[in-house]
Amino acid sequence: MTNPSLPSHTAQTSLATPESHGPRHRALASFRYLDLLTSAFVAILLVSNLVAQKVCLIGGFAISGAILLFPVTYIFGDIFTEVYGFAASRRAIWIGFFATLLLYGVSAITIALPSAPGWQNQQAFATVFGFIPRLLAASLVAFWAGEFANSYVMARMKLLTEGRALWSRTIGSTVIGQAVDTTLVITLTFVGTVSAATLLNMIGTGYVLKVAYEVLATPLTYLVINALKRAEHSDPLDRTESFNPFAFLG
Repeated sequence: MTNPSLPSHTAQTSLATPESHGPRHRALASFRYLDLLTSAFVAILLVSNLVAQKVCLIGGFAISGAILLFPVTYIFGDIFTEVYGFAASRRAIWIGFFATLLLYGVSAITIALPSAPGWQNQQAFATVFGFIPRLLAASLVAFWAGEFANSYVMARMKLLTEGRALWSRTIGSTVIGQAVDTTLVITLTFVGTVSAATLLNMIGTGYVLKVAYEVLATPLTYLVINALKRAEHSDPLDRTESFNPFAFLG
């Protein structure tokens, strides 16, 4: 299956060759929409963390409110990697990671501060913004590992396919990334508190829902990616990029 808007490999790569517009040859700051997309990615990530504590009943399944938005962060990961390269995705993941840490830290400090006289909503505030330490750690580890797994698979598959069959990369990276994320977050949060059967059921249910969510969003992902490639004149192949998640420190 080929890109519907760019019918041939030649058409895709004519937007930008890896040599002229790869992430090592073009500063990320030069892209028109990258910062806006990164801001949207971080906003969705933070909102997902805030609504995650509510357990919703959807289709007979009890699931976290985060399911409404969190899978979208993986779509953003696909967009960053496909349009701007692995370096842009790595940058966005780290910004999201530290923004989440800031949310957790400021929430904990604000909850600990004494309430002003007459303000009666301390318990409600603590319920919404009070993150359980174990869940906090599990969420951060799972987010970091899952997002990097998603972007790594996306970039590697783009090299293997020479930029063809975008659908195979968006779905393939989701299958791997969500497997890492869902397994880690559920295991680290609940291991030792529920039976092994219950744990596996929670992992399986969450994984299927997240993957299905993103598979259904594939047509929209195609439209956004193709529009951005044209607007940014960028379609890099990460032939020389370091896939070390800590490379930005060097």
